Amino acid sequence: MCLIAFAWNAHPRWRLLLAGNRDEFHARPSAPLARWTDLPIIGGRDLEAGGTWLGVTDAGRCAVVTNVRDPRDPQRGASRGLLATDYLAGAADARAHAQALLATAADYRPFNLLTFDARDAFYLGNRPEPRAQAVTPGIHGLSNADFNTPWPKTRLLMRRLAAWLDAGGEDDFAPLFAALADQTHPPDAELPDTGVGLERERMLSSAFIRGEHYGTRASTVVAIGYDGAGRIVERRFGPEGIFEGESASGIGLPG
Repeated sequence: MCLIAFAWNAHPRWRLLLAGNRDEFHARPSAPLARWTDLPIIGGRDLEAGGTWLGVTDAGRCAVVTNVRDPRDPQRGASRGLLATDYLAGAADARAHAQALLATAADYRPFNLLTFDARDAFYLGNRPEPRAQAVTPGIHGLSNADFNTPWPKTRLLMRRLAAWLDAGGEDDFAPLFAALADQTHPPDAELPDTGVGLERERMLSSAFIRGEHYGTRASTVVAIGYDGAGRIVERRFGPEGIFEGESASGIGLPG
């Protein structure tokens, strides 16, 4: 995932309400959202490394991972997608998992990881050094920088999620998908400088990235209630943002 906004313990029905976009090269093979046959995970699957960028379980656990945009970093180490998969398939709760991962976080490619269970939520990262912090109740955002870094598209998605909450949003996720589909580019003066050059900063500055070779591959909404039941919905896109399909699954429920 490359853009995420989520509300944690901030909605009367949903313990976790998360909206996010996965941006990736279109040539990288991926499987759509589904229940995995080999692991208790519901999510899309990276067919190159075998992990997931966003997944949930019927126990109400959720994990989502992004990379860290820094062209100076050598990008060596184990696949980031395995972090989400290992958490979702493991037995450790979010707190114990965060404490254990600190010992090996430096072995992975640059990452940001969010983990959620029935009680706790944690942010973990390994750049510039391994760190973990508990997530407080409220609305938060994450992209390809640090947790809650105020990039324009992150702030905008957080505001639109807050507006959805204020309007009493519950089962109608259309406004959230509309926010994820936003292709508005902020003024150059508001863009971050991550070392990729102004032209690429502009391309990457919108919530939804449209491109021939690289762009938004999936938009996903996750809603998990305080009882552990909920829903995950994924919309997929090909080169130049062409819509390729939608998948959905219950969480904690059959099908």
